[in-house]
Amino acid sequence: MQSIKSYIDDNKDRFLSELIDLLKIPSISADSAYKGDVLKTADAVKLSLEKAGCDHVEICETEGYPIVYGEKIIDKKLPTILVYGHYDVQPPDPLDLWNSPPFDPIIQKTELHPEGAIFARGACDDKGQMYMHVKAMEYMTTNNELPCNVKFMIEGEEEVGSVNLSTFVKNNHEKLKNDVILISDTGMIAPDVPSITTGLRGLSYVEVEVTGPNRDLHSGLYGGAVANPINVLTKMIASLHDENNHITIPGFYDKVEDLSDAERAEMAKAPFSLDAYKKSLDIDAVYGEAGYSTNERNSIRPTLDVNGIWGGYTGEGAKTVIASKAYAKISMRLVPHQEWEEITELFKTHFENIAPKGVTVKVTPHHGGQGYVTPIDSLGYKAASKAYEQTFGKTPIPQRSGGSIPIVSLFEEELNSKTILMGFGLDSDAIHSPNEHFGVWNYLKGIETIPHFYKYFTELSK
Repeated sequence: MQSIKSYIDDNKDRFLSELIDLLKIPSISADSAYKGDVLKTADAVKLSLEKAGCDHVEICETEGYPIVYGEKIIDKKLPTILVYGHYDVQPPDPLDLWNSPPFDPIIQKTELHPEGAIFARGACDDKGQMYMHVKAMEYMTTNNELPCNVKFMIEGEEEVGSVNLSTFVKNNHEKLKNDVILISDTGMIAPDVPSITTGLRGLSYVEVEVTGPNRDLHSGLYGGAVANPINVLTKMIASLHDENNHITIPGFYDKVEDLSDAERAEMAKAPFSLDAYKKSLDIDAVYGEAGYSTNERNSIRPTLDVNGIWGGYTGEGAKTVIASKAYAKISMRLVPHQEWEEITELFKTHFENIAPKGVTVKVTPHHGGQGYVTPIDSLGYKAASKAYEQTFGKTPIPQRSGGSIPIVSLFEEELNSKTILMGFGLDSDAIHSPNEHFGVWNYLKGIETIPHFYKYFTELSK
C-alpha cells in the first residue's frame, strides 16, 4: 500500500499534464459557438472517471449540456459521498488583458506560488478543483483505500446558472442518494491558513434595457430635446445605492439576517491584511456599505453590482449619436433567508417605477439561487476539519464566502443532504478574470487532503 504523498510524488507530472489537457478545451457554456468543445469536455471527464476506477460512468443528457455521472459502490451498508463539480468555464474576455492565451495553459512561478501556478481559464474554477477529486479517487481505488461508496455528478452549466441541473436532481433522487455532498469550488484564506467555507451568498442576475426614441438620433439636432437612454440608465443605476452604499430597493433588506456582535467578532479572528488586500488589487482605498468591514461586506452582506453596460457608438473615433437603446447586466449577491425570486421581482418593480417619462424599461431575469449556511457540528464538517488537520497540521477556520453556488440549497431541499465545501483556491487566483490561475501546490494539496475526508467521514458515521 502506497501513501497518498508518495503516490502524488510519483505521479505529479502526469497529474499536471492531464489537467493541462483538460484546460486546453474551451468549454464556454455561455457561448453557443463553443458547443462542440463543451461536449468534448464532458467526454473527457467521463473517460477520466472511468480511468480513476468508477465502475459505472454515463453521460446524462439534459435539455442543455450533459451531466457526467459516475459511481463506485463497494458496500451499500457503507456511507455514500456525492462529489459535485462543473466542467464548463467562464468566457475569457477581455482577451487583451491575459498575459498568456487563456486556453494554452502555462505554469509560472509567482510570489504566492513559488512552486508555480497553472495559468488558464478554468484552472481554479472549476476544472482544477474538480480534477483533484478524480485524482484522489484514482489513488484510493489503485491502493484499495476507498473506505466507502462514491458518486460523481459533474455538470456543464454552472457558469450559466445550472439551468437543467434542478430537473436532473429532482428526477434522480435514488440515483443521487447520499450521506454527504462534497464540493471544491471555493477557496481558503491562505496556503498556511486552511479554511472551510460554511456559507454562500445567493444570486439574482438580471438584464435591463432602456429604450428612448425609435431610432438613433443626431446628437446636435436632438440633444437636449429627447431623453438619452444611456444618460437615463446611468442615473437609474446610480440611484440604486445611497450615500452610505446602502441598496435603495424597497424591501431589499427585509429578510437580511443581522449577525450578532459575537459572531462578527469570531469572523474578525480570521487573518486579514487590509494593506495587502489593497496592494493585490492596486487600489488606494476600499469601498462598500458603511458600518461593515471588508470581509463582512463580501460575505454576510448583500450587494448589487453592474456587470456590464453598453449602448450607442463604441467604435474607433467619434460618432455624434443619441442611442435608441441602452443596456446593463446587474447581479445581486444575497445572504441566507433572502429569496432570489422575490428579490428579482422587487428589483423589477423598483426599476420600472424609477424610470422617467420619455423612456420605457424592460427587465429580463436570467438566473439565480439561494444562499446557504452549513452547520459546523455536522459529521461532514468534522470529517473535513480532521482531514485538513492531517495534511496542514492545523485546524481549519470556518469562513463564509461571498460567492454563490446556487445548487447547494437545491441539494439540501431535494436530497436532504448537507454540503461540505472544501476549497483549495486563493482569493488572488483571478477566477472569472484575466490570468486565472491555480497553484500547483494547492492542486496537489487538495489531492492529498480529500482521501482523508473519506476516511474520517466513514469512521465518524459508524
